[in-house]
Amino acid sequence: MHLPPFKLERYFAKYEFNTEFLLCSSDCEAMSIADLLAFEDGAADKLQNVWLGYTESQGSLSLRKEICNLYTTIQPEDILVHTGAGEAIYLFMYAAFKNGDHVIVHSPGYQSLAEVARSVGCDISLWMAREENDWALDLDELKKLVRPNTKGIVINTPHNPTGYLMSRADFDALNRFAQENNLLLFSDEVYRESEYDLADRLPAACDYGEHAVSLGVTSKTYGLAGLRIGWVATKNKTIYQNMASLKDYTTICNSAPSEFLAEVAMRHRVKLAERNLEIIKHNLTIVDDLFSRYPAFFTWARPKAGSMGFPKLLKGDVEDFCDDLVRKAGVLFLPGTMYDESNNHFRLGLGRKNLPQAIERLEKYLSKK
Repeated sequence: MHLPPFKLERYFAKYEFNTEFLLCSSDCEAMSIADLLAFEDGAADKLQNVWLGYTESQGSLSLRKEICNLYTTIQPEDILVHTGAGEAIYLFMYAAFKNGDHVIVHSPGYQSLAEVARSVGCDISLWMAREENDWALDLDELKKLVRPNTKGIVINTPHNPTGYLMSRADFDALNRFAQENNLLLFSDEVYRESEYDLADRLPAACDYGEHAVSLGVTSKTYGLAGLRIGWVATKNKTIYQNMASLKDYTTICNSAPSEFLAEVAMRHRVKLAERNLEIIKHNLTIVDDLFSRYPAFFTWARPKAGSMGFPKLLKGDVEDFCDDLVRKAGVLFLPGTMYDESNNHFRLGLGRKNLPQAIERLEKYLSKK
């Protein structure tokens, strides 16, 4: 096994905790434990009595029951809770694939969705999303990528970093294609429930059948990254059991306080999502106004869901721009090169309350250009 440095995480390690404005964050606005507990009478007292022993490896039954409310056909025994989405991605790839398998991966995308499968020994084909198509995926292109040894497809919708949201017709067709060709579908759905238009929300892939595994987390839509709670939902018992066995070699079980707090959060997830969507939509109006006034600097395919977009810088080199901006203005963008994307895009975060102040700082910087 060989895993190269995680470019995005190394970039954040350099800047995240010493930069004033993170204008590229992928998660939504966080809150304190006290604010979360205030959603529910008696929760603060119950937290004081949480037992600090080992927890159930699959996640507490009460938490898994709450997570099930995200889905229509999933039962608690179909949920496997992890320490964040990263652990779930890692264990899925090792549970599902072996050396010599071929896997098709949505790109650009979160590095581990392709890199961990490579470390298993898989051959990876990138299913490219392109800006000229508003970052939509082409199902005809997918069909051409399939080989005799293809074992799985990995997608992320709503998408990091573009904010692309697959249409219902395409998502139905994708699930049908995976079923007909006996392929596993790993569906990264960590931004689900952050659609700007509720009518655009997709079903979860796991509700389509045993071919699919859905990934969820408390970090993104709900703004609770510090809990470090993620999960997979699947009716595929073989994948489930393989992942559960591998978890014995990683975290074994999850943090008891985090599981309790995540359970509270999932009971009130609609309120949490609405809170963060209000922030995102307000911030979108500010960014739209900025881009309308600086058309010579920026263009973008406006996102449809999630807490980020992927604008394009029209002047200069994006890595030089991001480096100069953070040093001179204390505002951090994430260059698209962290996604191995070389067309001068950068990730813009929309989920933080201080975006208006960050944009003011950015405008002062741009005015000097």
